[in-house]
Amino acid sequence: MDTVNRLVENKPVVIFSKNSCCMSHSMKQLISSYGANPTVYELDELPNGSEIDRSLQKLGCKPGVPAVFIGQKLIGGANDIISLQVQGKLVPMLMDAGAIWVWNRTN
Repeated sequence: MDTVNRLVENKPVVIFSKNSCCMSHSMKQLISSYGANPTVYELDELPNGSEIDRSLQKLGCKPGVPAVFIGQKLIGGANDIISLQVQGKLVPMLMDAGAIWVWNRTN
């Protein structure tokens, strides 16, 4: 778990993913669509990817990917992210983490 903590440290948004996972792809697209630039770790491309996957599962991610961290906090997987989006909580969370900036223009 130290590896996971090191990988998310000082990053507003981190997504642990696998190239073969369609839900991972969807989470990357969703978060990027708001203007965030997430750090993405493709576990199937990393030499210690299996170890990281096991650590994510120990943290409660079942399956291990996608695993989304916002503001260095584990938010969860695809269902958790979609639920936040539907509730209107995802964008404020991304803003609080410094991942996106939204401002209103008034004339």
